[in-house]
Amino acid sequence: MTTYVLIPGFWLGAWAWRPVTDALRARGHDVHPLSLTGMGERAHLARPDTDLETHVTDVLNLLRYEDLTDVVLVGHSYAGAVVTTSAADRAPERVSRLVFVDTGPLPDGTAQAEFADPEERARDAGLVAQAGDGWMLPPPPWAELAAEVPDLDPAVLASLAERAVPQPWATATTPVRLTGAWEKLPRLGVLCGFTAEQAQGMAAAVPMFRHMAGEQWRYEELPTWHWPMFSRPLELAEILHRAG
Repeated sequence: MTTYVLIPGFWLGAWAWRPVTDALRARGHDVHPLSLTGMGERAHLARPDTDLETHVTDVLNLLRYEDLTDVVLVGHSYAGAVVTTSAADRAPERVSRLVFVDTGPLPDGTAQAEFADPEERARDAGLVAQAGDGWMLPPPPWAELAAEVPDLDPAVLASLAERAVPQPWATATTPVRLTGAWEKLPRLGVLCGFTAEQAQGMAAAVPMFRHMAGEQWRYEELPTWHWPMFSRPLELAEILHRAG
């Protein structure tokens, strides 16, 4: 049996992992999907000062109060910054492996918003100002993003439209603070939009991706859109099972 902690990216809560959680539990694993502060069933707790450090504390508290050790810590998208900054760097003794689902670790001092190009960053800032009361990033147009995803269950889009909530923007603008302790941990990258060869090439050429290469890394390719827990949950669960 392996212990997994599953952390979703922007706009989502623990509910997003449900098919993956069910598949892993059916194999006998101990699985803890986590809704970060202000997300999912904890949406009512969102505040303008909900930031990356708030979400780091969420993970550390889960590990502490559930007394979890030897954990496979899984982060999707934005949660790549959460898992690296939280347990991986501040409580590495509780973690056996890191899994980055279509994401990667940010360098020390970098914020999630810096991952986007200047045009996208300006667009997001405009959405926050105009439609998010100055502190929230509204969910994206899911149907538009999913237009080229074959055979996506319409119920998935209905769930996303109903349950996705605005993301506190401070979570995207807070820089990660790392000591380097996390770098000793083995890590798996699940790549949905590019190949392992491309990931290693970016690591060599782009400073933002410099932590995506090295002997601690292994890659699995899962060709689909950025949210594989909705489009290919059983395949993602199988990859996580093998990682454990």
